[in-house]
Amino acid sequence: MNHLESIDGGRIIVDGDLIGYRQSGQVIHEMTPKQIAKQRQSIGMVFQRFNLFPHMTALENVVEAPVGVARRPKSASRKRALELLERVGLSDFAKHYPAQLSGGQQQRVAIARALAMEPKLMLFDEPTSALDPELVGDVLDVMKELARDGMTMIVVTHEIGFARGVADQVVFMDGGVVVESGSPEEVIGNPQRQRTRSFIDSVT
Repeated sequence: MNHLESIDGGRIIVDGDLIGYRQSGQVIHEMTPKQIAKQRQSIGMVFQRFNLFPHMTALENVVEAPVGVARRPKSASRKRALELLERVGLSDFAKHYPAQLSGGQQQRVAIARALAMEPKLMLFDEPTSALDPELVGDVLDVMKELARDGMTMIVVTHEIGFARGVADQVVFMDGGVVVESGSPEEVIGNPQRQRTRSFIDSVT
């Protein structure tokens, strides 16, 4: 969805913009790496295993992209980064390095880092799967707050309770194929396909 890999078919459109390609008449051309990188600035990504820069503090991780990529003023970016760390409950950990943080804290820094670029869309790839069970709730609470604030998010997750409570649309996939899609009430509460029912039963 962020054109880290070329797609085989279909189109991905974010806020009216075709991602990774430009269209001229009926012909579609892949964008240059520089053009694609510019598009990615408006799509935040939170990875399964945090991917923080280990040699940078939490604050420096959050400031890096606005200053180094978007060329925003350092003082304003630092102020915004501190606000975001406070938003994810880590204002007291701004000077800590990733190795000094728990997995849940690292993931919340990663969320703050993605938000620092003021994205139109946030992509989450199994954001809680690498966490100890007692740390999952803190990360999900931050994501619930983002949803309440109106952030558009696409989340790959096995956290069924979270999906039921937060999602507008649920898509259940198996082997790269869409098995069932609809509202949480339809897909989670009353699945029509046996494969979906088996999965829901196995994780709840």
